[in-house]
Amino acid sequence: MRINSLKLFFSVSLFFSSLAVFAQPDDLLSMVDKGEKPKELIKNAFKSSRVINGHSMEFIGKGVLDVRILHRFGTINDVKNLFGLDQASMRFGFDYGITNDLTVGVGRSTLGKEWDGFIKYRPLQQSVGGKHPSPVSVVLISGMTISTMPWTYPNRKNYLTSKMGFYNQVIIGRKFSENFSWQISPTHVHINLVDNATDAHDIFAIGTGARLKLSKRVAFVADYHYILKDVSTNLFRGKEGEDDVKTQVQNYINPLSIGFDIETGGHVFQLHFSNATGMNEKAFITNTTNKWGKGEIRFGFNLSRVFTVAKK
Repeated sequence: MRINSLKLFFSVSLFFSSLAVFAQPDDLLSMVDKGEKPKELIKNAFKSSRVINGHSMEFIGKGVLDVRILHRFGTINDVKNLFGLDQASMRFGFDYGITNDLTVGVGRSTLGKEWDGFIKYRPLQQSVGGKHPSPVSVVLISGMTISTMPWTYPNRKNYLTSKMGFYNQVIIGRKFSENFSWQISPTHVHINLVDNATDAHDIFAIGTGARLKLSKRVAFVADYHYILKDVSTNLFRGKEGEDDVKTQVQNYINPLSIGFDIETGGHVFQLHFSNATGMNEKAFITNTTNKWGKGEIRFGFNLSRVFTVAKK
């Protein structure tokens, strides 16, 4: 009786297992017959979640904590301050991978004594094979900043929201080969409180970033953000009876950064030169005033160390 029960159990198990296998429309036999390859996600387009200043299309992974320390020295044409090395601003941050496609982060910069936070989501990842391969990765990012500097005019009525700024970004990128990756990133920055009534609250920019692998552990990287001054300019209607005042984008300079990624075990070390001091999208898009042509270039580095803090 016991043997018959075991036979019945194994027979039923085998029957349902067979149904489960044949019920899958994309089983391996079907894919072989159709000449299809299994879907493969393209990874490591960039070795860091940041190109240099801006976000990259890369993610740090589920359960991973990325501790980031960023330094920007003074301009190299400042001979009195040892080519800028006597001056420095920094940002420290913590990014955490909730899933492989969802990262949140928070950081604090000495420039403007500013806190920033962001959420980064990837609805589409570059892939090959399978039924629906994707030639590109698409990443959505939304961030917020808040300054903790004292009020410029403490005697007037001030609001906490006046110290806040926001940015939204879409990244579209592709890893063309093992040696080259490129991305483009339309970006919108909003500043709640501006210095003058004619200053624009909303600034639009187009960012781009690239990585060129030079050796097993070294790669050349660059990022650039072009500020769309014509798009950012709009009409501001004053009080009743006043004429419309045309707003303008302040004297922002397009931030350009070039450098090298160096992998050393669990670290990614970035050495670079940039005309930007800010280290979040709102800061480096709206606060860059230095020019490469005048030697107003800052040496800096980014240090990234990842820790796996949750089981996959």
